[in-house]
Amino acid sequence: MVKGTGGFLNPEETIKQLNITKGMHVADFGCGAGYFVIPAAKIIGDEGKIYALDVLDSALESVRSRARIEGLFNIITKRCNLEVFMGSQIDNESMDLVLLSNILFQSNNKDGIIKEAIRILKKEGRLAIIDWLPGQFLGPSKDLIVPIEDIKKTIEDSNLKFSNNIQIDNYHWGMMFVKSPPNAG
Repeated sequence: MVKGTGGFLNPEETIKQLNITKGMHVADFGCGAGYFVIPAAKIIGDEGKIYALDVLDSALESVRSRARIEGLFNIITKRCNLEVFMGSQIDNESMDLVLLSNILFQSNNKDGIIKEAIRILKKEGRLAIIDWLPGQFLGPSKDLIVPIEDIKKTIEDSNLKFSNNIQIDNYHWGMMFVKSPPNAG
């Protein structure tokens, strides 16, 4: 079993909680080596698409290589800057699910990443966020930890509703949000 981010995250178990189904369109922001991309691609099948997005060519090459080995042809890799408007190069309201896993702590423009994720989400699409818990001896320094309540407020102020927590591991928190249709309460 492949584990991501130094062996902490268990992609297969996490994917189960994201309720990914056959035919979905999914975007993985800051996909890294494809820890979530590969298992998600297997679930969505040929009818679906998963966009593996990263700023690093080396990460995207790793995804392409793993996809070839696994015989997966539903993965689209793109090198992009997710901190800017339209940076994902994905159409408005076209994704069923956007995953932000361990990307926000690395960014000085968390709001830009979140806004780009929301832009490409379909109405009633889901945004899953996973990041480091505070107070860990592993992971990023204290000044890089993303305050959970700050992120939750930013997202809820952007017409998304909190759906549920995602059980990750002892080092990460996870939350799921749903994009509300316009004028929804």
